[in-house]
Amino acid sequence: MTPDPADVLRLEGVTVRRWGRTILGPLDWTVGAGERWVVFGPNGSGKTTLLQVASTYLWPSTGTVHVLGARIGDVDARQLRESIGYAGSGLERAISDDIDALDVVLTARHAALAPWWHRYTAADRRRASHLLGRMGVGDFAARAFGTLSTGERRRVQIARSLMPNPRLLLLDEPGAGLDLGARESLVEDLAALARDPALAAIVLVSHHVEEIPAGFGHALVLGSGRAVAGGPIESALASGPLSTAFGRPLAVEHVDGRFSARGVRTP
Repeated sequence: MTPDPADVLRLEGVTVRRWGRTILGPLDWTVGAGERWVVFGPNGSGKTTLLQVASTYLWPSTGTVHVLGARIGDVDARQLRESIGYAGSGLERAISDDIDALDVVLTARHAALAPWWHRYTAADRRRASHLLGRMGVGDFAARAFGTLSTGERRRVQIARSLMPNPRLLLLDEPGAGLDLGARESLVEDLAALARDPALAAIVLVSHHVEEIPAGFGHALVLGSGRAVAGGPIESALASGPLSTAFGRPLAVEHVDGRFSARGVRTP
C-alpha cells in the first residue's frame, strides 16, 4: 500500500522476533500529521520495542515501516534520524556521566553521544542553551550529566530530542522514576510540547495513565506485543481495553483532562 503523504509514521504487518519468540506484532499502526499519541500497556508489552522501530534504530523482522514519507530500507536511516527526536531510558544509560548538560543537548545536532567528533557553531550552542532553558534546566548547562537528578536528566534528554528541529518526537517513559512534583512539572512541559505546531507528531510511551498530558488525542494500547485498542484516546484508554491489556479488572476515569485508573474488586 502506498503511504498517505499526510502520514508521519506507518507500520504495516510489523513483527519483531527475538530468541525464537515474537515480542511485537503483527502490528499495523498509522500516526497522522498533527497527531499526539500515547502508547500504553504493561511491562513487557512491546512499547519500547515499538519506539525503537519507529526511531529506525531497530529493524523489524517482518513488515514495512514508513517514517516521514520514507520507507525504511530505501533511504539512509542516519539522515532520516536528523528529523526524529528521541528520548528514553536506554539512551540515558548510553550518555556519559562526565559530559555537561549543554554538550548532551548539542550532540543531537549530529545524532551523536559525545561532542568529540563533530564541529559545532555558535548558533548550535545558542540553540542548545535555549532548549535547556525551555525545559527549565538552563541553570544546569555546565553541570555534568551524572550529577543531575532523575527529573533533571529527563528534562535534559527532552531538550536534546528537540535539538535537530525534529518533525517526529518519540518519548519513551519520560516520567519513569520521578517523584510526584517532578512528574507534574514534566506533564505540564509535555502539554506545552503538544501545542507546538512545528512537531508534526509526538509519540509518548507510558504505563501510568496519570502521566498522560493534555493535548494527546490518540492512544495505542498494547498487550503481549499486540494492539488491544487504538484510536481516539477516550475510547482506547477505557476500562475494557486496559482490563484486557493488564489481565485484571480496571476502572478508568477521565476528569478535567487527566486520566486515573484503579483496580476493581471482583466477587
